[in-house]
Amino acid sequence: MSSRPELKIDWATHDAAKYAVENWHYSKCMPCGKMNAVGVWEAGKFIGTVLFSRGANHNIGRPYGLTQTEVVELTRVALTKHAATVTRIVSLAFRFIKKKSPGIRLCVSYADPEQGHIGVIYQAGNWVYSGRSHAQQAVIHAGAVMHKRTAQSLFGTIKGMKKSQVLWKHKYLMPLDPEMRKQIEPLRKPYPKRVRSVDSDTSGDQPEMGGANPTRTLSVSEGESL
Repeated sequence: MSSRPELKIDWATHDAAKYAVENWHYSKCMPCGKMNAVGVWEAGKFIGTVLFSRGANHNIGRPYGLTQTEVVELTRVALTKHAATVTRIVSLAFRFIKKKSPGIRLCVSYADPEQGHIGVIYQAGNWVYSGRSHAQQAVIHAGAVMHKRTAQSLFGTIKGMKKSQVLWKHKYLMPLDPEMRKQIEPLRKPYPKRVRSVDSDTSGDQPEMGGANPTRTLSVSEGESL
């Protein structure tokens, strides 16, 4: 039996994360706000990024009694072709960011039904499904639906953009310490079932491109092999 290719997790530069999102994620755009870009290398090749940020909702931690510094949103998983499962990659990204920021207690993420996604990778990772998010006002730019704060950040204005009222999403929670697990676990609801097979544990709608280093990827001198 052949061994799995070595995975290396480290901070990625903004340029590397941007390249991964624009080329390997269906949204083709970076989220707004402050973010932490975790880079992923497999067998020495840069294969993408896992982005954690505060997201568009500034009160994301309030329902759980958490401050802004205690909760993050997993906003992008942008990967090219890879051998490891997305579930393993995300799990290692969690270990890395928790080590670097031990005060983080909860991660929130969303699966977009408009893209046919139900959150298969979250289900495989034993995230807590808490149901549908509240409907959010969004706008449409060049055929892409995005949160109005994201559009405002990217383009400076939302004037002239069409409004969309459709954006509820499947909401998933990942507690990062035992006490938070006890608090969050009672919120668990049955996982939504797959309707059509477009949500996968690989790259989803992302093209299977490259695997070479598209730009300077590391923001520090050495990575962490896991």
